[in-house]
Amino acid sequence: MAAKKGRNPFVWIIMILLFVGLLGFGTGGLGGNIRSLGTVGTKDVSIAAYQNGLNQQLRAFEAQTGQRVTFSEARTLGIDQAVLQQLIAERTLDNEAAELGISVGDERVREEVLRVPAFQDLSGNFDREGYRLTLERSGLSEAQFEASIRDEVARTLLQGAVVGGIPAPDAFADAVIQFASETRNVTFAPFTVDMLKDPLPGPTDADLQAFYDANPDLFTAPEARAITYAWITPEMIQDDITVDETDLRALYDSRLAEFVRPERRLVERLVFAGETPAAEAQERITNGEADFDTLVAERGLELSDVDMGDVAQDDLGAAGGAVFAATPGDVVGPFNTSLGPALFRVNAVLAAEEISFEEARDDLNVELSAQRAIRQIDAASEGINDLMAGGATLENLAEQTELVLGSIDWTPETRDGIAAYDSFRAAAAAAVEGAFPNLEQLADGGIFALRLDGITPPAVRPFAEVRDDVVTAWTAQSTQAAVLAQAETTAALISPLTGFETLELTPTAANTLTRTTFVEGTPPAFLEAVFEMNVGEVRVIDNESGALIVRLDGTAPPDPANPQVAAQLEQAGAQAAQGIAQDIFEAFNAAVQTRTDVSINQAAVDAVNAQLQ
Repeated sequence: MAAKKGRNPFVWIIMILLFVGLLGFGTGGLGGNIRSLGTVGTKDVSIAAYQNGLNQQLRAFEAQTGQRVTFSEARTLGIDQAVLQQLIAERTLDNEAAELGISVGDERVREEVLRVPAFQDLSGNFDREGYRLTLERSGLSEAQFEASIRDEVARTLLQGAVVGGIPAPDAFADAVIQFASETRNVTFAPFTVDMLKDPLPGPTDADLQAFYDANPDLFTAPEARAITYAWITPEMIQDDITVDETDLRALYDSRLAEFVRPERRLVERLVFAGETPAAEAQERITNGEADFDTLVAERGLELSDVDMGDVAQDDLGAAGGAVFAATPGDVVGPFNTSLGPALFRVNAVLAAEEISFEEARDDLNVELSAQRAIRQIDAASEGINDLMAGGATLENLAEQTELVLGSIDWTPETRDGIAAYDSFRAAAAAAVEGAFPNLEQLADGGIFALRLDGITPPAVRPFAEVRDDVVTAWTAQSTQAAVLAQAETTAALISPLTGFETLELTPTAANTLTRTTFVEGTPPAFLEAVFEMNVGEVRVIDNESGALIVRLDGTAPPDPANPQVAAQLEQAGAQAAQGIAQDIFEAFNAAVQTRTDVSINQAAVDAVNAQLQ
């Protein structure tokens, strides 16, 4: 694992360097000759590496959360410190490699540069001018970039030397597979409420009072917040907005491709290195010696790699006519493309579609009026903020603007009206009595402001108010207790030789169960209980609104001849070895860091951070 970890950064460093200038994290703007945040041993911690690392972590965090993250938010989350510590750790290894004399020659550096796709032209050849321009846009010289490659490869060699040859712990893997792949054979049958011999007596007043007193959590009202709010959404004013027919027609024309779609095809394209292999492949298909799927597999590709999706005839260039004359399943070609000679397979015909302006008009009107409503609300926000800054209350805002006044007794379970919006619920939960209202956004482009008027703490509801709920809960609990008790009595009559049918049960046999097998109609605790049982044991398992009577009929260890078990055994050993290697490498890295001088210029770090604000 550690060895792989050392290799992965090389890939994203190259890609980040390519896009960093476009994403606004360049190295300019600091002035002077500041190029480093400090040193680790004899190695500099470059500003460019810090910026690239921040950018990569921010994009990764945004991809994970689906939300835009500002640099201020990133600092609150500690992302900047994590990036800096990662850089220090890497430069510590670079320094250690240099002190040990681990290095690579120019030829190896050249190989690494030549294999980077970002530095290749359309023909796959190294583009010398593109290489220079890419590095220049990233604020790096060729010497700096190639030095980073040299350090990266040397670091990888050092990591490999530290963790290489870690043996797979067979005993651990055996124990894991024994746990994960041993099997059980069981017979089980449901025991339901309609199988009770005697009807359940109704509760007395004393029963209900005792149950109410013993289960206050069931009858406790949550904290309620009395909130006054003023709000407006695009939907509230959308019907009052008139959209000119000319504007609707212009919107329709600008998106004509959405409404008028020519006939299209679902197509796959397999590109070859030259005309001869392409022609030979088509001949094999024609002669029945191979099909398109076989040709794709022979190239080491998946069908997803050659899928073009749905395309129009003009998208296919010289191949368009033949592809659109073919029927689904046909393979045509070869035809020359920008990537080389290719065969095309037609998978489906998508008929032409046309939605007229008259058909689309109502939807376009709703869309355009909503957009204008959002802009109208956005334009009014500044004036509303000014009124609030001047001391206007929510009631004043409702009188002087289009905001609508409302009130709500909000609890975390409230989901109606304005409480359906996440931003309102978050603001309601965080509101403090006496705080001045703030204007906040709703997900649909609306705005709101709220005031917390009071809090009613959680409290047990009076018995008289919840008596019906008490009856329902008591009945459910008492019924389930009776079911479990009678199921235990029935289970005591079952032995390994007793047929479930003799006790008027409907059994199900389930064999070769593992701990991860899904057994329909069983509760989450079913398999856990089964793997705790001894052969011949009978147990009753609570199934919420009933019970299961289960008998363990047999057990079996993992079968080493089973290919799946063998694969799991190999994977478990590999994962354990990787984990041990990771621990060893982290211990090595920590030891190296303790004896390496680290000097970080906090002023330079602050300057870079200030630039990214």
